[in-house]
Amino acid sequence: MPAGLTPGTVALLLLAALAAGWVDAVVGGGGLVQLPALLLVPGISPVQALATNKLAGIAGTTASAATYLRRVPVGDRPPLAVALPMALLALGGAAAGAALASSLPGAALEPLVLGALVVVLVVVVARPRLGQTSVQRLAGVRQVLAAGVLGAVVGSYDGLLGPGTGTFLVFALVGVVGMAFLRATATAKVVNVTTNLGALLVFVPQGYVLWALGALMAVANVAGGYLGARTAVARGSRFVRVVFLVVVGALVLRLGADVLTAG
Repeated sequence: MPAGLTPGTVALLLLAALAAGWVDAVVGGGGLVQLPALLLVPGISPVQALATNKLAGIAGTTASAATYLRRVPVGDRPPLAVALPMALLALGGAAAGAALASSLPGAALEPLVLGALVVVLVVVVARPRLGQTSVQRLAGVRQVLAAGVLGAVVGSYDGLLGPGTGTFLVFALVGVVGMAFLRATATAKVVNVTTNLGALLVFVPQGYVLWALGALMAVANVAGGYLGARTAVARGSRFVRVVFLVVVGALVLRLGADVLTAG
């Protein structure tokens, strides 16, 4: 482990991983908590932080995806016609994004991500009924194509930068495909597993993953993911929408501060 890791620092990282797992399971955006915590540790490079975040993240998203698949009502389960092509292309996109991660600074993307999040926040606030129930906007081949394109785009972002990936997936499934928030979140978890996997397929051979630290954070992330998924299933789409707005607002503030500092 890096020299900057003291027992106190590890404890704080585990707490961040637990919180990130809960947030990520409910609505996505756990990277808002977990990745910055890793970046604050002396001796960990940005790429190592991103890679280790993916190791912890894939454990948490797998746990929350399994919990959703077991516990959500049949009508809220991920539709295979949407989830499978989206997950497959998201995996490829994440691998491509991860391949660029060591050469393209995240600051180059942050203004674009900030603008997208502001649009997401405005749309969800302006349309309070959005995502309360499923309203099929696309069908057949159009639905499959849209899901695939969305998966590839968001997957590429996840491999390259990461924070807010689950949030973008949920919004895409609610706003474009027409799912309710609970079903969109369950589907997003399945897709998010593959985005983490795609990034790890690139980061692991390059030796960027800090395995011991990542394994410890994975345990905490799994616990948070399990608790978050159970909370979301019990509370339903209205609760998920509220948490979604809080997380998007926090992402906007954090990225806004980063952009202003860089400027």
